[in-house]
Amino acid sequence: MDRIPDCLGPNPDPSPPRIALPPGSWDTHFHVLGPQAKFPYATKRKYSPPDAPLAACLKFHQRLGIERGLEVHANTHGFDNSVDLDAVAGSGGRYLGVVRLDASVTPAHCERLHEQGIRGVRFAFNPQHGGTLDHAAFNRVLECMKGLAWFIELHFDGAAIPGLEPWLRSLALPVVIDHIGRIDVRAGLDQEPFRILCELARRDNFWIKLSGADRLSKQGYPYDDVAPFMRRMTEVAPDRTLWGSDWPHTGLFDPARIPDDGKLLDAFASFVPDAAQRKRILVDNPERLLGIA
Repeated sequence: MDRIPDCLGPNPDPSPPRIALPPGSWDTHFHVLGPQAKFPYATKRKYSPPDAPLAACLKFHQRLGIERGLEVHANTHGFDNSVDLDAVAGSGGRYLGVVRLDASVTPAHCERLHEQGIRGVRFAFNPQHGGTLDHAAFNRVLECMKGLAWFIELHFDGAAIPGLEPWLRSLALPVVIDHIGRIDVRAGLDQEPFRILCELARRDNFWIKLSGADRLSKQGYPYDDVAPFMRRMTEVAPDRTLWGSDWPHTGLFDPARIPDDGKLLDAFASFVPDAAQRKRILVDNPERLLGIA
């Protein structure tokens, strides 16, 4: 059996961001991992990250000035959502969560998850995770979450967007797309996947995360090659764009690729120089998505 490789952990000492975040700012994309002694990883996984427990996550958010968070299930934990529920419960009311579910789910289970602070279900099927979209499971989840005002979160590769377009257009519930659709920034703004993503983002039920700049960039900080895509998406969907740190940046093996999270926030400020729009993305939009505002 091939050994599962160990990936790297996050920068332990991120720079303080140069911008002051507005009160009530949200990080809508981060993962809590382990501790593995309590929350073991799934047997089938692409890599093994070091523990990134709740205490470290809370400390990270305090350092950056983030008050609220949407903790997102990582495929590393398979279909066991215990770590996510524990993070939400232990956050002192700061976090809500997004889980991973399969075809065994029931409406009663979804109702219990809602009571525990869960507000969405993630389907990650990009090649890095080695997954494929199970449409039968997807449809079962949609049936079971009716009436809960949840959203579906999707993580796929940008090259897959044209093939996914008819299915994506058929979805009527709120849809959140991770990491600005994992667009290949080398192909330019006029590429077909990004044109389709912008068309989808104009629909009232699609929300786009302005996250993963470090993953998309081929140049590194300050991510100038990613900036045009982030700015265009903010123009297209000013009221349905979100920001996420992607902490602890799983699946990275080169130390040079580990981002400084303070600089990621600085880059976001350069993508969105208008303070009022930044507040919309960091505070108002996530609250509307989650039914808080």
